Amino acid sequence: MANEVKLPRLGQGMESGTIVKWLKSEGDAVSKGEPLYELDTDKVTQEVEADSDGVLLKIVVADGEVDVGTTVGIIGAQDEDVSALADAAPSGNGDAPTAAQPPVEVADADEESDKDEPAEQEPARAETAGKIEIEAPEPVAQPRADGERVKASPLARRIARERGVDLAQIAGTGPEGRVIAEDVEQAATRPAAQAPAAAAAAEEPEVVELTSTRRTIARRLTEAWAAPVFQLTVTADATELLAVRERLVALMRQGDAKPTVSDVLTRVVASALVRHPALNAHFVDGKILRHRAANVGIAVAAPSGLVVPVIRDADSKSVQQIASGRADVVSRARDGKLQLADLEDGTFTISNLGMYGIEQFIAVLNPPQVAILAVGSIADRPAAVDGELVVRPTLTMTLTCDHRAIDGSEGAQFLQDVKAFVESPALAL
Repeated sequence: MANEVKLPRLGQGMESGTIVKWLKSEGDAVSKGEPLYELDTDKVTQEVEADSDGVLLKIVVADGEVDVGTTVGIIGAQDEDVSALADAAPSGNGDAPTAAQPPVEVADADEESDKDEPAEQEPARAETAGKIEIEAPEPVAQPRADGERVKASPLARRIARERGVDLAQIAGTGPEGRVIAEDVEQAATRPAAQAPAAAAAAEEPEVVELTSTRRTIARRLTEAWAAPVFQLTVTADATELLAVRERLVALMRQGDAKPTVSDVLTRVVASALVRHPALNAHFVDGKILRHRAANVGIAVAAPSGLVVPVIRDADSKSVQQIASGRADVVSRARDGKLQLADLEDGTFTISNLGMYGIEQFIAVLNPPQVAILAVGSIADRPAAVDGELVVRPTLTMTLTCDHRAIDGSEGAQFLQDVKAFVESPALAL
């Protein structure tokens, strides 16, 4: 019997995704667990695996933005007739609307509440309590007359609010005329394209469309800007930190990932987080959620933008285990192969720009986390030791804290311990 391939919900709060390309063609044999298509979410692009064996009989949605729960393909036995399933597929959740489920129109953009997601109701399967309903494709929304209601995806509505774009002025190009995210992005850049002739004569700037990752970065950093933050800075002697790293490299076995200074630093920071749970926390809906395990995020510059893969339970791992995990996620981040699971559940973030020669900087919070540590370069600098001027390898660390969850004294005590552990790593290891 044929199985519908539905767009999965890959993370909490996900409501839609964009199919980038199919890795299988109609008529290809498919095995359960085999990559089927590439899906771009607002966090990462990843391969979606088939959940059954058979033949890909029909690709219902070749590419573009699709709501969670929408049927995008059909897998079944060779030569099986799936025309009935294919005809019913556009319902978005596999259920055709009935007389008992009349469509409910969506409010205009200017009638929406200030909540992150508008309450859109369409013929759909009701999920369990606390989950978001899955909406179905809506009636055609080609150029709207005055007063006609706007049909748009949740992501398109969110971007429209952020950019100040009037959805009523956009003709949708999505399924059955819905306004999708790309429509809003293009509308936001249109005024520049319609500049006067005199301005057009000048050199035109390059227009770079935001990737979904870049849009997520913009949205989350805007959220971070609203938090009342403060910064604390210390300079630490890195002599022992470097020595420990060299000893770990000497103890490497064949096939081991080479430990870096960042790996040792991740381990000592994790030890400090366990001692100071106020820093190992999230601020969500006016509540502070303190976590027991130190899941340390490592900021990585990927081709699509900054991503923060997470080293889980860093407080209970050896430096070599952290090095292996870090090497894996950094490699996949740069190849665009991260999974959503790699980016979730972080409780604290380290951003290290020392490899670029940056001596000191301030990092922006990574919501809902309440603290982030910015690490500068290790370099030989003059220092006073026992009344004498000497040259020592030092590094500067700046801690950014959300004052809603952390007091100055708590941040200072945490940073004091981090400095102590950097200068004597054995205390943390």
